Amino acid sequence: MKRRKFLASTGAAAGAAVLGNMALKNKVIAATEETNIKKSTARRTGKIKIGLYGITYLGVWFDGPGLTFEEFVGKGKEYGYDGIELDNKRPQGNPMDISEKRRDEMRNIMEKAGIEMPCIAANNDFSSPVPEQRECQLLMVKETARLARDLGAKIVRLFAAWPGVVIRNGVGTYDLTRGSVYSFEAQYPFATRLERWEYARECLKEAAGFGEEFGVIMALQNHAPLLRDWRDCYQMVKEVDSPWLKICLDAPMMVRKDPEWVENAVRTVGSLQIHSHFGGEFFRDESGNVQLMVMKDKYFKETIDWADYDRYIQLMNEIGFSGYFSYELCHHVRLQDGTTAKIDYIHEQAKMAREFMNNILANNNM
Repeated sequence: MKRRKFLASTGAAAGAAVLGNMALKNKVIAATEETNIKKSTARRTGKIKIGLYGITYLGVWFDGPGLTFEEFVGKGKEYGYDGIELDNKRPQGNPMDISEKRRDEMRNIMEKAGIEMPCIAANNDFSSPVPEQRECQLLMVKETARLARDLGAKIVRLFAAWPGVVIRNGVGTYDLTRGSVYSFEAQYPFATRLERWEYARECLKEAAGFGEEFGVIMALQNHAPLLRDWRDCYQMVKEVDSPWLKICLDAPMMVRKDPEWVENAVRTVGSLQIHSHFGGEFFRDESGNVQLMVMKDKYFKETIDWADYDRYIQLMNEIGFSGYFSYELCHHVRLQDGTTAKIDYIHEQAKMAREFMNNILANNNM
C-alpha cells in the first residue's frame, strides 16, 4: 500500500504550548531535548493490536440509531478487530444503565466472540471552576473505573477538558461547543487558564486514586482545548505524578505533524504511552488499496499527503509500546450528495480502517 507522510486532516488549532509560564515551558522543552539525545532503540515485547472504538457506532454521526452492545461486539468480530473500546455513553456504555447482571452478560458476550475490551473512554471535563460540576464529572469517572474493572478493561481514557458534542436534528456537531461564541475561553471568562489547569490537575489526582482503587490505569489523551499540544499533556501527567495516570498519545491530535515534532512527542512520552487512536475516512484507489482521505477535499477522494502511520508505528515499536490502536469515526459523516451517511457507509469505513492499519502493521512485521 502506498505510504504518505503523516496525518494532516485532523489537527487542532495551531498554538504552542505549556501554560504561558516560561519556567514551566523551559522545563518541558529541556526534558524533550534530553530525551532526544538518548533516542530509544527498545524493541516492542508484545503485539500492537487494533481496536474498534464505540463512538463510531453510537448513532451520533450517521443517520440512524446506534448499535447495541451485542451488535457492536459482533461488528468488531466480523471485521477482524482484536478488541473493542467502549464509550461511557448511551446506548452502549453509560455506567448508570448497566446493572451487575448486565455486566456479567457483557463479559460473556465478549468471551464468546473472542474479543477483549482494552479500554473504556470517559468523556469528562475537569476544568470547570464550579465545584459541583467537577464533582459530577469525578463521580462519572469513578463509576467508569468501576465498570472497567467489572468488564475486564485495564484502561480508562480521560480528557482534561472535553467540550462535548451537541445533538442537532439527530446528528452530532462540534460547531456549538467549539465555535467563537461558546469557546473554551468564553465558557468561564472569569477563570484564568492557569486556574482551570489547576482544577483539572486536582481532579486527575483523584481520578488516579480511583484507578488504584479499581485496579485500572487512567490514560490522559492529548486533546484540546485545555491541553494545547502533547507537551501540555506530558506536563500535566508529570505534575500529577501517579503511577496510575499515564498517556494516550494520539497522532491526529497533534497540532503539528512534521516528523521532528512527532518524534519528539513519541520519544519524550516513552513508557508513559499505553493507548492510542487513529481515525478518518477511507476509500479504495484504482489499485484497490485502502487510502486515507483528505477531509477538506473529501468529495474528491484525494489521498492524504501526510499520513505516515508507518513511521508512527515504528516509533511506537522503538519506545516499547505494546497496546491498542483503536479506530474512531468521530465526526458528522456527509456524503457527496450532501446527505448524512447511513450505517452501511459506517460499516464500510470500519472494515477499511481495519485493513488500513493491518496493512501498516504487516508492513512493519508486527
